[in-house]
Amino acid sequence: QVQLVESGGGLVQPGGSLRLSCAASGSIFSINAMGWYRQAPGKQRELVAYITSDDNTNYADSVKGRFTIYRSNAKKVYLQMNSLKPEDTAVYYCAAARYLNRDYRLGKNYDYWGQGTQVTVSS
Repeated sequence: QVQLVESGGGLVQPGGSLRLSCAASGSIFSINAMGWYRQAPGKQRELVAYITSDDNTNYADSVKGRFTIYRSNAKKVYLQMNSLKPEDTAVYYCAAARYLNRDYRLGKNYDYWGQGTQVTVSS
């Protein structure tokens, strides 16, 4: 039983930055990985980045070098987004996975999802 709440989305100009936050509550010790996904209008949900309980990270090719996923403590994970592009516009979702040794690139391996936060990159 884990609850996730995202925050930090908004409107930003191309080239700007945003930091998304995900606050977890409940049985946080059952979580082995946390990820950020995004879904743009008319598009499938796609992985942005994930971080495992031992701090291994993985990024989509489209965001490498621009986005960073990190944790501040056991209850919060962040996505720092720099050099934002219009194609980054989407609803961003925080997700948490219960099980070890899964392919965390796949949405089906996450068990808990936040409500999403809108990111719009536009001039």
